[in-house]
Amino acid sequence: MRNWVPRLIPSLVAGLFAHQGVAAELNIKVAIPQINASEYHRPYVAIWIEKPDQSIARSLAVWYSQKSGAEGPGTKWLKDLRQWWRKGGRDVQMPMDGLSGATRPVGDQSLSYNDSKSPLAPGEYRLVVETAREKGGRELVRIPFSLPVKKSEIQKASGQVELGTVNLEIKP
Repeated sequence: MRNWVPRLIPSLVAGLFAHQGVAAELNIKVAIPQINASEYHRPYVAIWIEKPDQSIARSLAVWYSQKSGAEGPGTKWLKDLRQWWRKGGRDVQMPMDGLSGATRPVGDQSLSYNDSKSPLAPGEYRLVVETAREKGGRELVRIPFSLPVKKSEIQKASGQVELGTVNLEIKP
């Protein structure tokens, strides 16, 4: 009668973790291009992971002006990141430790994210990078990916004007 207990334990343990997320490491590189303009301002950038229904699964970074000017605090212009703002940015109190930071200069900007403390559930996702620039334009780039990831993979997408190439490296 007791022989069934050792065979049952692995099944019970597997069942306990069946609904847990799968940890992954994301390395993101965003190219902010040089734009020749008489009045150039660094872009505001929001980076997040979205679910298939386009809701935010996880915000990863928001780069915006950290100083107040004659027109008010830099947070006033976060709503120009329209997609991020509408999907949840308006509910975030800035600055947010580990999420918000200053605007970035022209060049390649890197961001690493490891979700081992709070992993996403297995499924389909998209990395989204949105940018908006004062006296400039707006742009949004999406890169689809799936979890769990079995081996490292690299995906790329390119913007037209306000964003250069966005690289996403996913590691198990």
